[in-house]
Amino acid sequence: MRPRPTRPRRRAVSTALPPRRAAPHGPRYPSGRQAKWSFASWHAVGTGPRRMPQKQKCGSRRTRRREGSRPVTQPTRLRGSATPADPAPHPLDNAVWAALTGPHAALAERVGKAARYSADVGVFAAVEDPADPAAWADLHRLLGPDAAVALPGVRSVPPGWRTSGDVPGVQLVDTALRAEPDPGAVRLGPADVPEILDLVARTRPGPFLPRTVLLGTYLGIRHRGRLIALAGERLRLPGWTEISAVCTDPAHRGRGLATRLVRAVAAGIRERGDTAFLHAAASNTGAVALYESLGFTLRRHTDFRQVRTPGTAAAAGAL
Repeated sequence: MRPRPTRPRRRAVSTALPPRRAAPHGPRYPSGRQAKWSFASWHAVGTGPRRMPQKQKCGSRRTRRREGSRPVTQPTRLRGSATPADPAPHPLDNAVWAALTGPHAALAERVGKAARYSADVGVFAAVEDPADPAAWADLHRLLGPDAAVALPGVRSVPPGWRTSGDVPGVQLVDTALRAEPDPGAVRLGPADVPEILDLVARTRPGPFLPRTVLLGTYLGIRHRGRLIALAGERLRLPGWTEISAVCTDPAHRGRGLATRLVRAVAAGIRERGDTAFLHAAASNTGAVALYESLGFTLRRHTDFRQVRTPGTAAAAGAL
């Protein structure tokens, strides 16, 4: 009788998990694998590195969530500080100040932390920081007692100052505009100012003064030698240029003349590396809808208001 063959004895296998090694950098998943992260997810507010999906068996305990529980999110990792730094203000939040202290400085009058356009160029003024009383004192010294000026975007004024003519407005920026030159548009200059002022008086697109044309490029369309449509540049600050004075003679509306001019003005803005933006009255829903259909996107709501300085010069020193 042959001896029965014996099977080799199996080696005992330990069920203990090996110790986890520390990752060279970055967080780990609960399973011990190193997390994958990108620069964008690293700086995303309220999240840590994004967790990659893992394949789990159906019914696995790790895929179940107890009723009423909430997913755990990793805290944002901060570099060099326990609290995030305040973001720098966007130049479009105080566009008039950025223009008067930037590309339009030659057209500005300035005292300390306040500036304004020359009286025959523009109606706007600005302060560096509306929360700084010293800036308002500088504006009072710049304008003089009982003087009025347009101060867009300012929500409140110091005691003794008065406001009037508040107009809720919107600020839109170019995000998808098809900018292109228009062969039918002509560049306008100081010699065309009388015609521009006549068209502006009949269409009322906004304030236009005898030397406003110096703020930037203004284009027009003529019909039988007469100016019937207009658009141009107003505020210009580093990286941004405002499209303004968009208007069409009532007898020639519905032909797309304003659209052509907006695209032509934007083409020149892009050519020098700037981005176009514009302002409109919030109540002018037709114009806002037109601009959005052309490729502008609402950025913020703002207010246009006129402010008047206190009536005595001594009030400036009391601010």
